[in-house]
Amino acid sequence: MSLDPQIETLLKHVAAQGGPAPETLTVAENRAFGRAFGALAGAPVPVADVRDTAAAADGRDIPVRIYRPLTEPGAGPLPVTLFFHGGGWVFGDLDTQDNMARIVADRSGTIVVSVDYRLAPEHRFPAAVDDAYAALTWVADNAAGFGGDGERIAVFGESAGGNLAAVLAQDSLRRGGPRITLQVLAYPAVDRFDDSPSMYENMTGPVLSRSYLEWFWGAYLSTPDQGADPRVSPARCDELAGLAPALIATAENDPLRDQGDHYARKLADAGVPVQHLPVGGAVHGFLSFTGSVQLSRDVLNQLSDAVAAVFS
Repeated sequence: MSLDPQIETLLKHVAAQGGPAPETLTVAENRAFGRAFGALAGAPVPVADVRDTAAAADGRDIPVRIYRPLTEPGAGPLPVTLFFHGGGWVFGDLDTQDNMARIVADRSGTIVVSVDYRLAPEHRFPAAVDDAYAALTWVADNAAGFGGDGERIAVFGESAGGNLAAVLAQDSLRRGGPRITLQVLAYPAVDRFDDSPSMYENMTGPVLSRSYLEWFWGAYLSTPDQGADPRVSPARCDELAGLAPALIATAENDPLRDQGDHYARKLADAGVPVQHLPVGGAVHGFLSFTGSVQLSRDVLNQLSDAVAAVFS
């Protein structure tokens, strides 16, 4: 399978810097790698306002960053996009995907609330899931305080964040929580036990190898059998009817490609409106490459446009 030429050039530049396989690094070293990865997003896109605050939940505060897009003076309450960064549940924060959140806010015209959920292995499953649900209920209850509409909420996640967004859509429906209008899942991890062809075709990467994926699962889960829990593997849930419409983007050269495709088909079979966007020439994490890769910019714009359209 071929790589997008600009992605291939970028990956060659990264590879030329050398270094051991990431699954052989410590958690701290991987977090440093994640921060460096975030620098590939390019210059920050301007928005009207950015502020850091916290979502209070069950005696703890979840850091969130709120991005308000440029709008006409006197614009009423805006829809809200709840954003979950990637990083294998181990690294990533409000800074690593800052520009991604900015682009989504600017392009979609929604207020983006980026969630700094707790990370493994210090906080293993279900800590991140609990934080995701707490952030959703906080947005629904407090959106008016930052100019948002708590009844018009989309969720957007990439990679591990896509896992959390998919889980959150199921969790909120199951618990009778806030209504989600749209779920946008970019190359999500949705099945711990996936053994589909893409797991072999792309087992050595680039970016995400199968061994690196196992490293992440090992950090996130306390026991192997947790992988069967739908809050870990949302594609293993059989009660999907009534879920929010979904837009799922998958990357051609990604071990997670087939599980994202399978989840899209499973949602459609359950009557959930779903659009699957397979991205040829792309690799896992490619939405972080907006600084130098046109394909990354185009797809992120397309996902953001879908958020804008559902609220238009």
